[in-house]
Amino acid sequence: MAFLSSINIIGSGMTAQQLRLDIVSENITNSTTTRVENGEGPYRRKMVVFQAETGRDDFRAAMARASEGLAPNRGYTTAGGVRVTQIVEDPSPLKVVYDPTHPDADEQGYVEMPNVDTVKEITDAMAASQAFAANVTAFNTLKTVISKGLEIGR
Repeated sequence: MAFLSSINIIGSGMTAQQLRLDIVSENITNSTTTRVENGEGPYRRKMVVFQAETGRDDFRAAMARASEGLAPNRGYTTAGGVRVTQIVEDPSPLKVVYDPTHPDADEQGYVEMPNVDTVKEITDAMAASQAFAANVTAFNTLKTVISKGLEIGR
């Protein structure tokens, strides 16, 4: 039933990349928000932090077990994959724009704008889309392998 573990790994990657795309979308949407709901100033860019869940031996431990004639990942209950550990705010400085007519301008006429860079966000969205597509390709390949394996028994 190793293919079920593979499906879980692929699914975790797709879920993580979908959340990453959601955060990119939120960042772009709020790229001009100068006042957040709780009144703490302008919107700050958010980033997703991933963590690998191997659920298996690392390469060195797997090779050591294999050299002893043991099966490398025997007895592990988790399939592995990726998970989102947190969504953090980008600590980079906010942009300052001169606009004395803006309602959030200070006494000198400067407004603090979000630290969202549209080019960075589009690049991040493209990377997340490519990673999502790679997971879809892996899933389709696994589906084909399973289907061909089932045809052997006919």
